[in-house]
Amino acid sequence: MFKNLSKNLISFLIILLIIVGLFGLASEDWLQQPEKITTRELIEKINEGKVAEISLIGNEVLISLEDETSLTTNKEEGISFVEFLSRWGADEDQIKNLSVSYEKEADWSWLTTLLIVFLPILFLIIFFQIILKQAKGGASNALDFSKAKARMFGEGGMPKKEVNFEDVAGLEEAKEELKEIVEFLRDPKKFKAVGAKIPKGVLLTGPPGTGKTLLAQAVSGEANVPFFEVSGSEFIELFVGVGSGRVRDLFQKAKAKQPCIVYIDELDAIGRKRGAGLGGGNDEREQTLNQILVELDGFDKDTKVIVLASTNRPDVLDPALLRPGRFDRKVILDSPDLKARKEILEIHTREKPLGKNVNLQEVAERTPGFSGADLENLANEAAILTARKNKKEIDQNELLEAIEKVLLGPERRSHILTDEEKEISAYHEAGHALVSHLLTKTHEVRKVSIISRGQAAGYTLKMPMKEKSIMSKAEFMAEISILLGGFTAEKIIYNETTTGASNDLEKASKYARKLVKKYGMSSLGPISYGGEREHVFLGEEISEEKNYSEEIAAKIDREISKIIKAAEKKAGEVISKNKDKLEKLAKVLIDKETIEKEEFEKIMDGSKN
Repeated sequence: MFKNLSKNLISFLIILLIIVGLFGLASEDWLQQPEKITTRELIEKINEGKVAEISLIGNEVLISLEDETSLTTNKEEGISFVEFLSRWGADEDQIKNLSVSYEKEADWSWLTTLLIVFLPILFLIIFFQIILKQAKGGASNALDFSKAKARMFGEGGMPKKEVNFEDVAGLEEAKEELKEIVEFLRDPKKFKAVGAKIPKGVLLTGPPGTGKTLLAQAVSGEANVPFFEVSGSEFIELFVGVGSGRVRDLFQKAKAKQPCIVYIDELDAIGRKRGAGLGGGNDEREQTLNQILVELDGFDKDTKVIVLASTNRPDVLDPALLRPGRFDRKVILDSPDLKARKEILEIHTREKPLGKNVNLQEVAERTPGFSGADLENLANEAAILTARKNKKEIDQNELLEAIEKVLLGPERRSHILTDEEKEISAYHEAGHALVSHLLTKTHEVRKVSIISRGQAAGYTLKMPMKEKSIMSKAEFMAEISILLGGFTAEKIIYNETTTGASNDLEKASKYARKLVKKYGMSSLGPISYGGEREHVFLGEEISEEKNYSEEIAAKIDREISKIIKAAEKKAGEVISKNKDKLEKLAKVLIDKETIEKEEFEKIMDGSKN
């Protein structure tokens, strides 16, 4: 409000200064005026025959000479112009030859008075009206804090996004669950006839980028009903009570537009477990959550409002949200499998010009673990690379390069390594690739490179031959050995190690810790040792204690160390036995910087122990 007031005040002062300036310029005869002469000079020019025309406006005499010069003078009042000229000695013949015109004198005194007196008053009135209007607007804006900030699509709202189930690749089980919601919104009488109750709330859970928001929009598109979209964080404001007021306003609007869908994105922003004792006696977030629970309970049998919500943290939600009668249906969205990834790529590339050599099946095979958002980003990065190269079609090379860019970041060819660093990096990556190729229970090597990408000085791309959702201890141990392959290769070749293995050691330690504490794959037995979670609600962490003693903690540390040393020993045995292949692979990397799958397998002779 004060910002707008200052802007209007400055504008008013600028306008006022302009008006004052215009009046000042006008009073100083800023417009070009004719030269004023005396009566004697006028008579002389008439007698000399230099006057071409004379115009009389009241007592003002406007003179035009033969050379087109303009002059002016004044005549006496109460006498005619001819008498005036004769009295001053003008030649009678010259007077007869003069071309004289008469014009009525205009009276502008009333306009001048109006401008000087009333115009400033008018500006002051307008200025104060603007101030009062803004003051009223500020008061109304204060009351608008309790209004929901939900964006409504369809039926008088924003244009609806044309999204259907066909635009959501994969997620077949999730779509089947949500088809019931669509049928209810289309034909609720069919369900009421058999006494069925449709769920009030549907919770979409899954990793980031798996398509939760897109799926919610698809439900609205299939049912062809209004769609209210709001983020959980938009309920919370600085002022106490605003969140619950916005919840009430949102559900009032939704009931007025039923049948409709209310979609709350990032539900965990307001739906975390209550009773943590961190928000004081008047926690705004808890009040907002309580109001959502009340609104869900307030739905009667005839209410045709479906509440969809999404979160990638269902473990931190309050149990009251998840009980039957509220968000009692949970739809889990997993990362897409090979078939789904290919379908997603087809959707995101259907409006892009693809070259004849494009093989989306191969791209899908090279992107295990990619979410739908990652694949969309991949297709976009490939298009950007194509445009940068001034090409008209996206080729397979651009798609494969985009995979590495999404995984590791852009190439850093300006990051030039010294010859010594290049050699160390080559042996490091060769160690990873060699161990990965020669051990069982590992993934095949698709590419080895010592070109810097992102924070990595080099990288080894491994792709699974088959996608799996569970892993054995042998597979974990093989993965830890691969991670330690670069570290071990440096140790064998140079009898020392570098900082380049720090990220590998961090990942290897993480896997070993999970084997012992989470999966029970150690000599400590099938016991899960808690007390350490990657993502914990702060309120729980404060009151939580480890569920094992210091003696057990020491045993856990010994088991982790034992696993790491066993994996290092295995990697060392593989590299020592195949040192010639390591050196050959490193030399090719130093020369070419990048080795693809086919050339790598030729160097390895296609053998695998």
